[in-house]
Amino acid sequence: MKKIIFTDKAPAPIGPYNQAVLVDNTLYTSGQIALNPVTMELVLDDIETETKQVMENMKAVLEAADMTFDNVVKTTIFIMNMGDFSRINTVYGSYFDEATAPARETVQVACLPKNVNVEISMTAVK
Repeated sequence: MKKIIFTDKAPAPIGPYNQAVLVDNTLYTSGQIALNPVTMELVLDDIETETKQVMENMKAVLEAADMTFDNVVKTTIFIMNMGDFSRINTVYGSYFDEATAPARETVQVACLPKNVNVEISMTAVK
């Protein structure tokens, strides 16, 4: 049975989807972009600040499911410019223990919602 996960500490969905869905012990998150959950304004000061907002949004979704980044087993990072990879990776990596970091793929795309530079989704297991 699936359980819908929602928190007001992350941006509310802006379409026909949910922030995350928990099935048994597995959490599937929707992609997060750098929307400030209070103002619903984009945080695009620089790629590091943008990535940090994405990760903080994801942290809030994980917490709403009683999980942490330690529970994450797989991530997908979508980026507009592969030239930003190392700067995104530095911020992203600060949220994980490298020895137990999740599996991941990083993909450069032609366009992302609201023309942001990075979007991240995760799968986590209790």
